[in-house]
Amino acid sequence: MTLWSGRMGSGPAAAMMAFTVSLDYDKELAQDDLDGSAAHVEGLGQAGLLDPSEVAALLAALGTARDELASGTFAFAASDEDIHTAIERRVTELAGATGARLHTGRSRNDQVATALRLYTRRHLRRLGGLLCDLQEVLAGRAEQAGEAVLPGYTHLQRAQPVLLAHHLLAHGWALGRDVDRLLDALVRVEVSPLGAGALAGSSLPLDPDATAARLGLAGRFENSLDAVSDRDFVAESLFVCALAGVHLSRLGEEIVLFSSDEFGFYRLDDAWATGSSMLPQKKNPDVGELARGKAGRLVGHLAGFLTTLKGLPLAYNRDLQEDKEPLFDAFAQLELALPALCGLLGTVRFDLQAMAKAAAAPALGAVDLAEWLVERGMPFREAHGVVGGLVRASLAGDGDLADLVAAHGALGPEAARLLEPGAAAARRRTAGGAGAVAVAVQRGRFADRLAEQRARLATA
Repeated sequence: MTLWSGRMGSGPAAAMMAFTVSLDYDKELAQDDLDGSAAHVEGLGQAGLLDPSEVAALLAALGTARDELASGTFAFAASDEDIHTAIERRVTELAGATGARLHTGRSRNDQVATALRLYTRRHLRRLGGLLCDLQEVLAGRAEQAGEAVLPGYTHLQRAQPVLLAHHLLAHGWALGRDVDRLLDALVRVEVSPLGAGALAGSSLPLDPDATAARLGLAGRFENSLDAVSDRDFVAESLFVCALAGVHLSRLGEEIVLFSSDEFGFYRLDDAWATGSSMLPQKKNPDVGELARGKAGRLVGHLAGFLTTLKGLPLAYNRDLQEDKEPLFDAFAQLELALPALCGLLGTVRFDLQAMAKAAAAPALGAVDLAEWLVERGMPFREAHGVVGGLVRASLAGDGDLADLVAAHGALGPEAARLLEPGAAAARRRTAGGAGAVAVAVQRGRFADRLAEQRARLATA
């Protein structure tokens, strides 16, 4: 029997039920529905709609259902449309006639919205911790890297030498912005819809503020229509997941590139790579490839759900059932990807010799030559032309770049020393730049920011 069978003259068609049920995936919300139901029962007691013995009986039945779900002994019925229906049915079986009072003053509209907010809060907090864990790994590897250098790239062409620590922390700062966005999204998740009912509230003496407090949420809804139709928090969470996935994809792309023989910068630990079923020599960077591949899935979840929302009138519409699968999957994929990337990056061996050799190419000091001329009064555009001409001549076979610089009237042997290995990286001195002094300061600032984010997550 469905919760709405009293309105219908016959039972639902099998094909209709098959199309509309959500139990196979919304079991994810069991813990959150139980928490919301317990807070609702206590509110009904506070309002005098349940006597203390009825409150105790319902809370005990909810506790039994919780234990059964946790142990895998909960028996689902064919009539269970979703996890909310299943729990109410079981509570009624356990508490008898009192169980029929569980849904007093509540609609599945505000019930589901509440459970989904509690679920989202729980997983955003978990995701924030995992993002911080990966930042911690990057910070640790940056500290270990010391003053090792590798080429920095633009357009995937060698551009300037940078410290390996600087390169690793660049990924860390991006992940930190993901945590900032996550914390900001949590503010808007922290709203309790319980008491909004189907769309217009209730005539019963409920106290939505007290219910919100019981759930540990920051406050209640301001508008009941908005409360049951609002899925902005789902869209925001999907955006947080999608952009974090894009950042992990960029990290994964570098793992794939840098572990190839063509680069040879990363040597993957055996525990974090796979082999080939045919080619005995292969060691494949599957973690990096999957991190890259999952980004499309996460972006798709966001785009798909925004499309679902765009034409919906107020208030609740069954279309909103489509909020759960993309959200559940987005969290699940990131909760798998982040520990895997922590493991890979925590164990990867950096081939510092290969990095240093690539970073020692004389042309990577070209901008330092131009800036050397600027310091001596030459306009930058003119200096750019002088150095560009020397690089072109060297590539054409007219001589080694350092020799051409040493022989040039505006440059000379002193300028040629800027092309020696390590010289260009040592010259970087602007705050936030890739030089040793600036990176040492950056490491301290990064550690402070990471500690502050962990503290904020602990109280979110």
